[in-house]
Amino acid sequence: MSVTLALFAAFFASLTGILAKIGMENVNSNLATAIRTVIVLIMAFLIVLITGQLYSITVISTKALIFILLSGVSTGISWLFFFRALATGDASKVIPIDKSSVVLTIILSVVILGEQAVPHIMVGGGLIAVGTFVLIGKNEEKKRFTGSQTYITYAILAAVFAALTAILAKVGIGDVDSNVATLLRTIVILLFSWAIVFFKGNHKEIKEITSKGYLFLILSGVATGLSWLCYFAALAIGKVSVVAPIDKASVVMTMILSFVILKEKVTKHKVIGGIVITLGTILLIF
Repeated sequence: MSVTLALFAAFFASLTGILAKIGMENVNSNLATAIRTVIVLIMAFLIVLITGQLYSITVISTKALIFILLSGVSTGISWLFFFRALATGDASKVIPIDKSSVVLTIILSVVILGEQAVPHIMVGGGLIAVGTFVLIGKNEEKKRFTGSQTYITYAILAAVFAALTAILAKVGIGDVDSNVATLLRTIVILLFSWAIVFFKGNHKEIKEITSKGYLFLILSGVATGLSWLCYFAALAIGKVSVVAPIDKASVVMTMILSFVILKEKVTKHKVIGGIVITLGTILLIF
């Protein structure tokens, strides 16, 4: 069941980046993140309300609450870096780099959570790392700190905090309903993202967002909400070292969609990197 949920999470995650990329045209990345978070919060609240789990918030242990909230902060930071990278770089490159967090997630799950270091999982993680470096490309990696290539640095930072998110969430979920945990994390992210928006004065740009921009940001938020609900439900009943890698299967679909919908350039590095990442993901699943 955890594998099925993780695959659904991957499917919706693949839609998130593409829809966000379209919706973020001429929209500040921090503001776009904050708007999407409002949609995710509404979805999470409705799910908790419908499932009748709202009451359980009052019986969550202090330890679980702390780790769930820390997971939310980590997600918020990851999102800010991710959408900053997405605003300036190709989705077909930014998203795979962000998804490479699976490598760090596997390492942390073994070291912190004590999960077994299964050989095929370690090899799969290694392939994903290699595929990511191939995807970036030798020349662009050298230029990652200059001008238009800074998106690579932002994407890598997003990956680091994304890895911490999964570990903190796993520790915090425990006996807590996964939908309730998602709701609490989203509240933290909402406060975090809007605080950044108001601090930088980006809220003044809200009136400049077009109807198209709002539509795709909302759709991106819906996709994110569905992905989260599936992902954390899978995480609650499965191993981090298995669930997290399956979620990263969204990389290949995202790359294909970026070529077809966003008309991004198909290059040798992208194709080879995508194939290697796919092989690594398959190893992690099986």
